[in-house]
Amino acid sequence: MCVVDGITLITGGARSGKSAYALKLAAKRPGVRRVYVATGEASDEEMAARIARHKVGRPAEFATIEEPVKLNRALQELSGRADVVVIDSLTLWVANLMGIYPAEESFRQECLTLAQVLARAPFDSIVVSDEVGSGIVPDNQMARHFRDRLGLTNQCIAQAAGEVFLLVSGYPLKVK
Repeated sequence: MCVVDGITLITGGARSGKSAYALKLAAKRPGVRRVYVATGEASDEEMAARIARHKVGRPAEFATIEEPVKLNRALQELSGRADVVVIDSLTLWVANLMGIYPAEESFRQECLTLAQVLARAPFDSIVVSDEVGSGIVPDNQMARHFRDRLGLTNQCIAQAAGEVFLLVSGYPLKVK
């Protein structure tokens, strides 16, 4: 397991161990200010239960910020207050932005801004995101737009990242 330096992207399928691996990487940094930025919203009972499980499993030394939409602003506000930040997840952030940025170009600009904010941040970032492009083509337009936008977001962050890991059944494969 490596120690994070700069931006690390962790991607993989559902229940592949992405969040747990992100927390392990962050924990390798003893004596630092750790922040967990959660992008999920409890929009229904099932999602509320997922969020509750994540909270229980998160080590106490992490300060938590819940920010489903204004991720760029939240990260900029952490300047001088964090040494390592876990962002969990781009998947939910992209889903939350779908209704706000229906035009492709404005959405793309938001993602480029995120990459720039992370690249300039005075802290290390561990970014969690799902890999959704390996399955079948979705049967509806909204799902295809989501898949495409998450794929573009993942590419954007991966280009800015020093390291990229693909989690498969709990095991990290170093991609970059």
